Order: sequence, then structure tokens, then C-alpha cells
Amino acid sequence: MNDDGDHLVLDLPARLEAGRQEGDAKASTFLRRRIVMLALISTSFAVLLLGLVKVLGFAGWSLLDIGLLIAFALSAPWTILGFWNAVIGLTLTRLTADPLRHVAPYLAHVQGQAPVTSRTAILMTLRNEPPARALERLRIVKKSLDATGQGSYFDYFVLSDTSDAEIAAEEEHQCSLLAVEFGRDRFIYRRRSINIGYKAGNIRDFCERWGGAYDFMLPLDSDSLMSGDAVLRLVRICETNPRIGILQSLVVGTPARSGFARMFQFGMRHGMRSYTMGSAWWQGDCGPYWGHNALIRVRPFADHCDLPILPGSPPLGGYVLSHDQIEAVLMRRAGYEVWVLPEEGGSWEDNPPTLIDFNKRNLRWCQGNMQYFKLLGLPGLRPTSRVQIVLAILMYVGAAAWMSFIALGAAKAYEVTVSNEPFPVEIGLALFIGMYFMSLAPKLAGLADVLLNAHERQRYGGTLRITGGAIAEFVFAMLLAPIVSMSVALFMIGLCFGKTVVWDAQDRDDHSIPWSSAFSGLWPQTLAGLALLGAIGYAAPATLPWAAPVLLSFLLAVPFTVVSSKPAFGTWCQQHAVCAIPEELARPVEIMGLSRMAPEVAASQAA
Repeated sequence: MNDDGDHLVLDLPARLEAGRQEGDAKASTFLRRRIVMLALISTSFAVLLLGLVKVLGFAGWSLLDIGLLIAFALSAPWTILGFWNAVIGLTLTRLTADPLRHVAPYLAHVQGQAPVTSRTAILMTLRNEPPARALERLRIVKKSLDATGQGSYFDYFVLSDTSDAEIAAEEEHQCSLLAVEFGRDRFIYRRRSINIGYKAGNIRDFCERWGGAYDFMLPLDSDSLMSGDAVLRLVRICETNPRIGILQSLVVGTPARSGFARMFQFGMRHGMRSYTMGSAWWQGDCGPYWGHNALIRVRPFADHCDLPILPGSPPLGGYVLSHDQIEAVLMRRAGYEVWVLPEEGGSWEDNPPTLIDFNKRNLRWCQGNMQYFKLLGLPGLRPTSRVQIVLAILMYVGAAAWMSFIALGAAKAYEVTVSNEPFPVEIGLALFIGMYFMSLAPKLAGLADVLLNAHERQRYGGTLRITGGAIAEFVFAMLLAPIVSMSVALFMIGLCFGKTVVWDAQDRDDHSIPWSSAFSGLWPQTLAGLALLGAIGYAAPATLPWAAPVLLSFLLAVPFTVVSSKPAFGTWCQQHAVCAIPEELARPVEIMGLSRMAPEVAASQAA
């Protein structure tokens, strides 16, 4: 016994030194990768900007030219980043035997089926959500965890900020039933009367009241679903790696009845596949956090991730709305690692069923991300963390800049230019094709990864079904992107004048959008389409084919919204497996539970 003890004491310095050397090697590796990524993005940006300078300056410079150059400079970085993330991700998945070895070094010490020993709190946050729908998902998570034999290590919390009295009464009733079913010692329901700090404040309240009893917490939104095996995988990884503060895997969409949601999540799934692998390659232990379906180490989160209250009044002052990315950078500032495990499996969410619902959610995120301007100066942040904040801002600034580029380009058609130099058609064409291809690169890379893998092709129903879904989603995305970008641009103008959005419950079930509602929400796009058609058709009709994607998007915004929301359209897509995902063709137990509970939830909501 003494020999064993002496051996452990003597071995401890060596183990500590080995851990230090491993950490230094990891830091050096990710630093080199970040330098490579910076060089790739900077070089690409410089080449594209130089090409545009050649195109715009062929007849001298005007104010319109300068505006176009600035708009391009603001919109291009996000597209370039997506391209290189996709290229690197596809290279790793197709040309290396074990891609995860390059992006998830923390897996090296994990034992796949080791019993867990830590305590984890599963948190579901609610605000004016249909309670039966949300709590059934929590029930499925518990059932799946219990089936692993490790369910006793998990307790369950429903953290409510519901303000609607009728919904609150039903919520309390449903939770009282759940407390009996789960066991009162393993289930707590708490509803705050004042929504201080929004969702982040809700979770902060949990940390202060109950957090000390738990090693980890796993926040879930009302539409979240996870399998027991997926949860245990995260727990085992974090138990083996005590410096991990936040860990999450890819979150994918659940099988959807809505035609809009089906096509959106089909494209998102492929767009995220290689993109996330590539971003994990260089972000490493400075990864993002998406706010749910992630395992969080409670003590460092409670100690270091309290969000500041921003100076000024809303919409850009007050409580931080898009809390997740800031919590991630604060966790990293405290010396804990934040990782994304770029693999699919056992982690799901619902996607908005209509374009109107998608726009509402997107504009909430836009407002939250614009608050990040006031957080760029947070002291002590890692350089990569500061870059992530800038990228979160550029995601929406870039969309608005793209709309500015289109408007300025239309005005440019009316500008009289005199030059002895011929217009550089080849450079202009190369720029157009290059930017368009780069914008599609994440989805193309994800599709290529699936098509080059026989097992993955089978999961999606074969090559023809994947290809058909990809074509349908391509048309869908072509129509969607300009509509959404213009909504962002108009909203950002409104932010400058104090316009804000209400952060409240989302409508997650499929429903039809009436023509009047679609026109009320999207008349600016329709008007812009007519104005662009008239302006370009009069001044430069030869460019109409190049402008067609944007023109069609704007002119068809209202019918596109109405048709894509129709339950009949969604049913037709289901029947013909249009944009079907693997969980629809071979349903996991947890997804089957959702399918079985649908009529019960509908009846509960109707009552």
C-alpha cells in the first residue's frame, strides 16, 4: 500500500509536467493554425478587393465607387471565412483517417463506456411557450438517460420566465405532474415573476440557488432534444478533461412537417457539416457556444461568466441579449476551454416553420449581436475570442452591406462614365463567379462529404434523393437569402432610431401565413424588387440576367412566404421525402417519442 502511495506521489510531478508539455504543444499547434487561417483569409480578401478596384476604377473614381468598395469590404470577410472553413473541413473529413484527432485532442483520454461520477443538472428554460410541447421533450431526455443506467446522476429543472397567466397556470399544472413522475427530489420547477436578464439571468439565478450541488449543467431550450448517449458522451469528456468549461456537439434539426423548415434545415445541416469541422481546426479551445444542448462546468461559469449590464438604454444598452458567445469568451478568459465537438448524433432542435418566424428570430439575434460593439473592449480576452466577437457582428453587418452594394450598383448604372480604357469584363465576371461560389462553398462541401461516403448516402436515402433535395434547397436558399438580408438591413437602420424587438416565445409548430400577413411583413422587398427591375431594365437591360436571383427573390417574397408555409406543401414534401434528413428515414428512439407524443400535445394545447 505504501509502495503504491509512494509511486503516486513520485509520479505526480511527472504527470503534471507531461500535462504542461501537452498543453504547450496544443497551444503552439492552434497558434500556427490561426496564423495560417489569417493568411488565407487576408490573401483572399486582398485579391478580391484588388479585382474590385480594377473594375470600379477603370474610368476614375466617384462617390458611388467608394461606397461600393466599402460595402464589398464589409460583406466579403464572412463569405471568405465560410469558404476556407468549408475547404479545411472537407479536406479533414475526406483526406484524413481520423478527422476528430486533428480538432478534438481532448478525446484521447476518454473511455467510451466509463460510468459517470459527477452530478449534472438538466435545465429547461421557458418563457410563454406551450408547456406540454416543451416538457414532453424533457420527459424524453430523462427516459433516454435512465435507459443508459446512469440516470441517477441527473436532476431536472424547469426555469420559467412565463408572464402569460393562462400559460403559467398550465405550466404549473404540467410541472406538478412531472414532479410526481420524475420524483420530487429530482425535479424542481421555478417561475420568476420578473424576467431580469432574460434567459441568461434565469440561468444565473439557478447557479446562485442550486448550482453548488452540481458539477455540470446542461441548458435546453423548449425545442431542444438530446439522447442519453449524447449527454453521457459530453459528461465523460468533461470528467476526463477538467479544464473544459463548455462543450457541445453539432445540433441539427428534428424531422419537420413544415416545408420551409425542411428545406432550411437540409441546407443548414450540410452547410454546418464541413464548416464546423474547419472552424474547430483553428478555433480549438476558443470555440463558440450556441446557448443550449451544451455541457457547462457550473463553478467556473458561476464565478466568471456573469454578464455586464451595458451602458445606455435599449435597444443596444441594458441586458446582453445574445448571451451565449459572450459567456464563451468569458469562460475562456478565466482559463477554461470552450470546445465544439464537430460530430452529428443525438442533439436536436426545431427550426422556425415559416419565413416570418425565421425573420423574427433572426432580427432578435441581430439586435443582440449589435450590442457586441460595446463589448469589444472587454479586458483580458484572448485574441481569438475578440475575433469571434467581431465575426458575430460582421455576420449581420455583412448582410446589410450586401444590400447596400446592390442598391449602389443599381445607382451606378445611371452614372455617366467616360474612359479610353475598355471595361474589364473578365475581372468583373471572375469576381461575380468567385464570390457566388465562395458563398455556396459550405453547403457544397457538406454535400460532397455525404455523397463521397457510402454509409452517409444510404442514411439520406441514396444519391438521387440527396441530389433532388440539394437542387430544391438551392432554389429555396437563392430566394431566401436576399429577403432575409434586406430585413436585416432595414432593421439595422431602425436600431439607429431606437427600434427594438420583443424577446418572447417563438411559434415552433407549422402553420399557414395569410397573404395579408406576408405582404405586411415583406412589402419593402416587393417594392425594392419593382424598383430594381425598373432601374436596371431602363439603364442597363443587359445586366438583368445577372441580377435575376435578387430580383426574383424580392418580387416573389410574398408568394414564397405563403406557399412555403402551407401545411399542404409540407405534407407533399414529406410524402415525397423532399429534403429528408436521416432521422426522418430511420428514426432514433427519441425522435419516435416526439412522433408519438404529437397528438397528445395537440390535444393538451387545444384544451
